[in-house]
Amino acid sequence: MNPQVLIVMGSDNDLPTLAPAAKMLEKFGIAYEIDFSSAHRVPEKAGKLASEAAGRGIMAIIAAAGLAAHLPGVLASLTTVPVIGVPLSSATGDGLDALYSIVQMPAGIPVATVGINRAENAAILATQIIATSNPEIREKLNAYKNEMKEAVHEKSKALSALGYERYIKEKLKK
Repeated sequence: MNPQVLIVMGSDNDLPTLAPAAKMLEKFGIAYEIDFSSAHRVPEKAGKLASEAAGRGIMAIIAAAGLAAHLPGVLASLTTVPVIGVPLSSATGDGLDALYSIVQMPAGIPVATVGINRAENAAILATQIIATSNPEIREKLNAYKNEMKEAVHEKSKALSALGYERYIKEKLKK
């Protein structure tokens, strides 16, 4: 199956944070490709990944890079495929610098942006993009959201039955 989502990260240090995106795409049965690139160290590779994405059938790009966080914006400037940026926290910052770098794109070069280190949300957003033209994926997405809704109802029932103190002791013990 040809990949529908491209996950690109600046270095292997970003892989543990982006792995939840891959897992989430697998949950929905969405084929993806995952690769390393850098807007600064190998800009020609980043450019090729972006410029060839639409022709390869890629429907969404998830991109993340720490520190300068330019990768999502660079990719977005070179493709019409929606780019979803994942700001990363780093040893030098809490991720707000990356968030601002990704979300503050100039007019005409949008990058959808999720919360800091929230790669799973990037995958869900990519899934929603694909679901607009794929009823099977839309059904899986609806089932996933219904599972989350049911989990909240179950927790609410348990809270009512146990009371907050016992709920904390029994359900939230770490």
